[in-house]
Amino acid sequence: MPLVPTSSVVDAAQAAQAGAAAFNVIHLETAEALVTAAERTDTPLILQISENCIRYHGSLLPITRACLALAESSTAPIAVHLDHLTDTELVHQGVAAGVGSVMVDASALPYEENVSTTAELTGWCHERGVYVEAELGEVGGKDGVHAPGARTQPHEALAFVRATGVDALAVAVGSSHAMRERTAVLDKDLIATLRATLPVPLVLHGSSGVPDDELRRAIAAGMTKINISTHLVSVFTRSIRQTLGADPSLVDSRKYVKPAREAVAQEAARLLEVLSTPAAVPEQHAAQAPAAG
Repeated sequence: MPLVPTSSVVDAAQAAQAGAAAFNVIHLETAEALVTAAERTDTPLILQISENCIRYHGSLLPITRACLALAESSTAPIAVHLDHLTDTELVHQGVAAGVGSVMVDASALPYEENVSTTAELTGWCHERGVYVEAELGEVGGKDGVHAPGARTQPHEALAFVRATGVDALAVAVGSSHAMRERTAVLDKDLIATLRATLPVPLVLHGSSGVPDDELRRAIAAGMTKINISTHLVSVFTRSIRQTLGADPSLVDSRKYVKPAREAVAQEAARLLEVLSTPAAVPEQHAAQAPAAG
C-alpha cells in the first residue's frame, strides 16, 4: 500500500488509546524484519532512521530510500520517520527524499536556542506537510532529557509546544536511552498530567528498558508514540551469536543473518501486540487524562 503519514499512525493510536509503535532501523535486515512483523500482525508501524544510522550508512539516501521502498510495497500501513536529527541539512534531505516526519533534536542547546531552532525547522517542515517531533531537553548530559532521573515539567513543556508549534513531544518520565535490562518504572501520574496539559501526543524514548506491563500502563495513562531500538538490536545480535556459536565454520553471512532477521520479526510482532492492548486506566490516572483524540 502507499506510504502512510506518521500523523495518521499516531492519531489512530491515540484515538484507540493504544501505542503507536516506532521501531528503529539499523540496516536493511532490521527494516525487513520490522515490516514483516507489521504484516504478520496487520498493525501500523513507524520505521525510524536515526542520525546515527545515517552516519553508519555514510549518507541519508541509501537507507532512507530502502525504507521508503519497503513501506510502499508492504501490505501493512508503514510510515517512515527520521529520529534524533541534530543536523539541519539532514532534515532538508529527508523531507526531499519523502519521509513523513522528523524529530528535530536541538535538546542539547540552551533553551532559547532549542526553541528558535525547533520553531524554524517546524515551520519549514509544516510548509511541506511533514510532521515534527521534538523534545524540551536540558543543558548537558549525554542523554539530555532522557538521562536517568530527568523529568519533564508540564508547564515548561506546554510553553515549549506553544513556542515551537511541534506536532508531538518526547517527554522524560523515567526511561533512559540504551537500557539493556527492562527494569524502568515510569511516572504514570506525570504522564497523565502531561497528557492533560499538552495539546500534542506524548512520545516515550528509551522504551527498550521498560517491561511490557509498564508500557501498557504508560499508554493507558496517556503515552502514545513508543520508541524501541536497543531491545530489538539485542535480539538481532543474540541470535547471531547463537548461530555462530553452534556452527563456527559458517562464512556465508546470509546463513546467520537470516535467523537473526526472523528473531527480530518475531519479537517486533510480539511488541506490536503488547502496544496495541494497553492496560486498563487506573482510576487516579483516568481522572486526570482527557479523552483521546
